[in-house]
Amino acid sequence: MIRIENLHKAFGDQRVLQGVTLEVPSGEIVIVIGRSGGGKSVFLRHLLGLLQPDSGRILVDDVDITGLRGRALDRVRERYGVVFQGGALFDSMTVFDNVAFPLREKSALSPQEIQDRAEEKLAQVGLAGMGHKDPAEISGGMKKRVAIARALVTEPEIVFFDEPTTGLDPVLVNAIHHLILDLHRKFRFTAIMVSHEIPEIFQIAHRVAMLHDGVIVEAGDPKTIQGSANPVVQQFIRGEIEGPIRAT
Repeated sequence: MIRIENLHKAFGDQRVLQGVTLEVPSGEIVIVIGRSGGGKSVFLRHLLGLLQPDSGRILVDDVDITGLRGRALDRVRERYGVVFQGGALFDSMTVFDNVAFPLREKSALSPQEIQDRAEEKLAQVGLAGMGHKDPAEISGGMKKRVAIARALVTEPEIVFFDEPTTGLDPVLVNAIHHLILDLHRKFRFTAIMVSHEIPEIFQIAHRVAMLHDGVIVEAGDPKTIQGSANPVVQQFIRGEIEGPIRAT
């Protein structure tokens, strides 16, 4: 269980998070939606321990990570996998080396064990036999799959997805979403995803939370969010131009 309690963050006079509260049950896929510039990436960086809040708490299995530093924070991060927006692959490395990189840096596995694990993860994302290629030689959809394989190669308990389908066409968006869902069913990790892909995310999420004006204005299962009476939520999921309506 991850619990975010009354999280606040400002950069100078700009208040980005203004009391974010959210629960992420273990083993579920929770997707945070909201307009661009609404604080989703800042929120995610707090969960990763890359930013410190001005106030509030982030509890990972009852451990408040906002007070952790150094090795204590690293021990929590060892439970994480991250799929960065755009993939963030190393262009100077092959596909295989990109996936193997976290194991070489952070594990005590033997070279053979690393090879076996990396090849296994590539196969699980549909890229068996593609490890020798460079990132420049593969498609955008394949790069996303490599990024997912790299995030899962350490067998994390918690996986963060930062807009994992950015730049893909609708067919590839659905393919990546269903890959994430299939992998979740297989490995049962807890997933927190930041996304703007509406309505596609409703097919894979257990819970959806909308971040607006620095707070979670609504959270619930996909059916609850789709049927929300909150005009801000309805504007967003219908893709309507933002007007003077405020959260209720």
